[in-house]
Amino acid sequence: MDPTPRARALDTIVLGGLTAGVLDILDAFVISLVNGATPVRVLHAIASGALGRAAYEGGVPAAALGLALHFVIATSAAATYWLASLTLPILLRRPVISGLLFGLAVWAFMYQVVLPITFGRAYVVPTLPQLANQLAIHALGVGLPIALIARRSARMAAVSAARSDTPAGLSP
Repeated sequence: MDPTPRARALDTIVLGGLTAGVLDILDAFVISLVNGATPVRVLHAIASGALGRAAYEGGVPAAALGLALHFVIATSAAATYWLASLTLPILLRRPVISGLLFGLAVWAFMYQVVLPITFGRAYVVPTLPQLANQLAIHALGVGLPIALIARRSARMAAVSAARSDTPAGLSP
């Protein structure tokens, strides 16, 4: 028997993706307010990946699209972690370091691959406080929660499996 149980897909992807998505978007909203922008502007910026500059004139529908796309991205990150954990059980055995590193990998992928492709230009490194915030929210608010939820899911799966292996009327 595998010493590290597998995380359950639904738990990891849905709960991990929602948690990471909420933490990440709240951070973006706070940063936008500190910088004199609005949360709606953040959502329009996300939607602009699909709609281009028209997103900024798209009002509530474009903002709703931005929010939906944000959560698609967050749940995609959680799905990636879950899939990776199937072949790399260390991701479940060492969730803190794995989650922090995964969050940084998500940041690198978003800022070095996705955004340059989406906007047709290279990523410009921001000031140190902005960069520190980007790295911190991706490590602590995206990668770490996904990893911890995956680990919890694996433990729950193990308990459930142990219960189903126990004869009726006996508890493990």
